[in-house]
Amino acid sequence: MPDSVLSLKSIASLRHIIGVLLASLILLSLQACSAVRLGYHGAPEWTYWWLDGYLDLDEAQSHRLRADIAALQTWHRRHELPLYAGSLAKLRSLAPSDTTATQICSLVDELRPRYQALLDQAEPTLVALAPTLSSGQLEHLARKFEKRRQKWRDEWLAGTPTERANYRFEKQVDRYEFFYGHLEQTQLETLRTALAESAFDSDQSYRALRRRQDDALLSLRRWQGGTPGDPGLRADMHALLARVIRPPANEDMGYSERLMRNFCKTLASVHNSTTAAQRQHLVQTLAGYEADARALQVPQR
Repeated sequence: MPDSVLSLKSIASLRHIIGVLLASLILLSLQACSAVRLGYHGAPEWTYWWLDGYLDLDEAQSHRLRADIAALQTWHRRHELPLYAGSLAKLRSLAPSDTTATQICSLVDELRPRYQALLDQAEPTLVALAPTLSSGQLEHLARKFEKRRQKWRDEWLAGTPTERANYRFEKQVDRYEFFYGHLEQTQLETLRTALAESAFDSDQSYRALRRRQDDALLSLRRWQGGTPGDPGLRADMHALLARVIRPPANEDMGYSERLMRNFCKTLASVHNSTTAAQRQHLVQTLAGYEADARALQVPQR
């Protein structure tokens, strides 16, 4: 989703952290609990600048967006962080035990509504912003998308198949070692074997990236000059956001589901191979994020 202007990636630093564990999307720069808290407090400002970088917002758009992002974070702190803390506590309690791919995929399914809730809350802001975007702003967005595609090609499509596989393996090792600490040789081989059996295909992933970006651009161009209160625009935006979470019933959908099943199987295999000390490392990491979630909450009224 960070490839789409509709991602609003930073409001939910802790949403990412949960998704990180269960969807292997860890933000490796967050090496300490204090970094999460600092990042979350600053999220409205750098969310704004991230979006401005994609859209080159004018003064009126900027004023509305800054206010809406601040309100979104307040809602998130009050209503979502308590749920994240509960999910992290559950994960922490399960961490010392063996698991199965089915159990992991069930946990992922339990967490999907949190991302949906975030998008639902952001939807009115996006409906208000979309019709105000000029042709120049959409051309700016198209250029940013192409720059993102080039970066993706450089990282994932360059080199021989063996070089690509090694690059992916090294990325995954970093992510697992963040949670478990140093992996032993047998665990590294377990991970390498699982990745070799994965459905991941860099070319197909790139095609999916292009379709998501093209979908967003075509929608935004269609909405230019429209009325924010138009029921048709709201319905179209809702449908686009739904496709952000779950792609339409085409090859992307089947591919996405296969990747998730592979991920669940891989995580179960690696987790079940870990030592008591490695699992304690995972418990401590999750406990730190749980403490962050609780410290950042706004009490319910």
